Amino acid sequence: MHIGVLTHNYPRFEGDFSGTFVEALCEELAAQGEQVTVWAPYDPAYQRPLEGKVALRLYRYAWPDALHRLGYMRSMQSDLALRLEAYLLSPAFFARGVQVLLRDARRCRPDLLHAHWLLPNGWIAAVVSRLLGIPLVVSIPGSDARVAASNPIFRAMARFALGQASLLTANSADLRDAVLPLGADLSRFEMILYGVDPAALRPDSTGVVELRRRLAIDDTAGIILCVGRMVPKKGFDVLIRALAEPALQGQPVVAVMVGEGDDKALWQALARDLGVAERLRWVGSVPKTAIGPYYNMADLLAMPSVSRPADGLNVCVLDAMSCARPVVATSVAGNPLAVIPGVTGLIVPEQEPAALAAAVAALLVDPALRRQMGAAARRRIEEELGWPQLARRYRTQFARLLAAG
Repeated sequence: MHIGVLTHNYPRFEGDFSGTFVEALCEELAAQGEQVTVWAPYDPAYQRPLEGKVALRLYRYAWPDALHRLGYMRSMQSDLALRLEAYLLSPAFFARGVQVLLRDARRCRPDLLHAHWLLPNGWIAAVVSRLLGIPLVVSIPGSDARVAASNPIFRAMARFALGQASLLTANSADLRDAVLPLGADLSRFEMILYGVDPAALRPDSTGVVELRRRLAIDDTAGIILCVGRMVPKKGFDVLIRALAEPALQGQPVVAVMVGEGDDKALWQALARDLGVAERLRWVGSVPKTAIGPYYNMADLLAMPSVSRPADGLNVCVLDAMSCARPVVATSVAGNPLAVIPGVTGLIVPEQEPAALAAAVAALLVDPALRRQMGAAARRRIEEELGWPQLARRYRTQFARLLAAG
């Protein structure tokens, strides 16, 4: 089948983290024999070839090129609200997206459209789906649920997209529930995660010693890893508070923070105020091609997600599991879909630093338990949560829609 994919995040150059999960799914679908065409907004940072096993079509919506400022993890302020420039550029973005997709879809006629994010891509694809009679699938990975409910115009656009979609997917119950008030039909939902390539991220000690030395982490210190944007829904401030809790206060432990975001400076100030700044390493963004040693250096991954705003399962959880690392995560944002308590990691209540500290401490003092949980996590990736298995689930759903006519 020919699958047309819409996204506003897609890797623009080697090591770019923008939309890596969309790219990974598309490439796995292609590897399994499907034809895949991706439509994404133009960005001046693009350096990748447009033709390959997945065809990439970029559309311009503003002139000069420097005005292409939407998408690619830049449109939101702390993942809570759209930036002003996003509101100013959105009309041109929506109009041009519909124009280009309608023109191209008439010519190449994909069998179905798969839009990642309810807005903007779900609405753009819904218009074309309605006009051309092409089945529509909409996946809801994160901040789009909040954006869709932010004003009457966006709510109306979201309702139209949700009503047009024959299949809706989400990678957390929180995200699914967030769009039900907008008119989503619960019977059309499938909980399908965004996965990981078990061949790309695996247990591997290469570069770990050098990385530890570069970050000035003592050989006796335990390492907690956090990976993600520094925005409220990730809950990394809760981990910082956990470092000051009695359960971790006397332990030799360092938290390595990978990522950038609007709240980074605020959280660095919080660490100083709590007296734990020396126990954190802020390494900024790390290219996808260089992230493996960070997971393999860590004793565990912490994912202290919060429920407001709603979020989906963070890919870093599966990345860590693929590298045979246990995960300490909260009970929200899709974490329970991946982390089996007592088997592949530990689940704690959200926004409770003491509970998070106790769970982390329990793993840090028990290397045998960490190894056991890490091995179970790796098996789960290989058997259930790797891209080959997840892409087959998508293909099964797509085939069902096409067979239904």
